[in-house]
Amino acid sequence: MNQHELGRIGENSAALWLEERGWEILARNLRLGHDEIDILARKDGILCFAEVKTRRQIPGAPSPFGEPADAVNAKKQASLVRAAGAYLAAHPGDETPRIDVIEVYADPYSDVYRLLEIRVYENAVRRTGKFSYKNAGRGGR
Repeated sequence: MNQHELGRIGENSAALWLEERGWEILARNLRLGHDEIDILARKDGILCFAEVKTRRQIPGAPSPFGEPADAVNAKKQASLVRAAGAYLAAHPGDETPRIDVIEVYADPYSDVYRLLEIRVYENAVRRTGKFSYKNAGRGGR
């Protein structure tokens, strides 16, 4: 399984995880100009723009690449903020927007995709572009 396939399957797992918790998936891989939102979902007056990062690693185990959410660098944060802003400008509403980062952990020792854990960092990327997932609200398995 290559990285692209792993990412696609991880996004599927994240979307299913959200749906199981009552989120309505509005769009997947939503292109807004040069920017993309992995998952756009709605629940209880919240409009969630979710960035999904999938890694084949054990949750909490040391990794030379850090946690999956560490891959959401300043450039990606700016892209997420731009994409969310473009969507909101084209689709005004009264829902509260937020940008979440969803980490999907897959078993690194399995030849097939085996989900280990999903971690959600709520409101992890803010309009200021400051990334603070370590202090963001966390949900997950």
